[in-house]
Amino acid sequence: MQTQHRYIVVEGAIGVGKTSLVNRLADSLGHERLLEKAEENPFLERYYQKPRQFALSTQLFFLMQRAQQVQGFRQIDLFQNSHIADFLIDKDRLFAELTLNSDELKLYQQIFAHLTIDAPKPDLVIYLQAPLEVLRERITNRGISYEQQIKDDFLQRLSESYTRFFYDYDESALLTVNTQSIDLINNAQDYQALLDKIDEIHSGRHYFNQSSFPC
Repeated sequence: MQTQHRYIVVEGAIGVGKTSLVNRLADSLGHERLLEKAEENPFLERYYQKPRQFALSTQLFFLMQRAQQVQGFRQIDLFQNSHIADFLIDKDRLFAELTLNSDELKLYQQIFAHLTIDAPKPDLVIYLQAPLEVLRERITNRGISYEQQIKDDFLQRLSESYTRFFYDYDESALLTVNTQSIDLINNAQDYQALLDKIDEIHSGRHYFNQSSFPC
């Protein structure tokens, strides 16, 4: 399948299914993958054990990692190949605002502004939504040990931060997907309906949920 979107980003809270969808879309669309590498962050597991002590180091590592990935593909082949990513670098600030104190956040914001000043904008952002109980179930099922320590309060506040962020987002075409009652990985009809919806989008804000399916 061909698409006019050369750079697609799939976003959403922890556990919503970003990477699984990116991998499936990459295969369907022939896009190269640009994936978060959480396992490479040496501070992440320690952050979940001692959040206050390791918040800043964890956040700065992710910021520098993501900025390096985005700038790397921009400089090499943004206009040669198509890409799909499981992170939007602008969302990095959502985690910083939730985890850092005021002095740390000021430092982080200065570094963020420097590292992302010319980051490329995606053609399409796919924002995956799910309620807290669904996120919790998916986190439990995928069984990453340190993620089991994520508290419901943090997960809820993170989801709300995403909602606020994308409420005003206008940097790219935006497709908001309610994933609560659909299975984009294992259900062929759900997935094909999403592909058809993506193919229709050229600009603006769009929504995709079960109620939009034809009877």
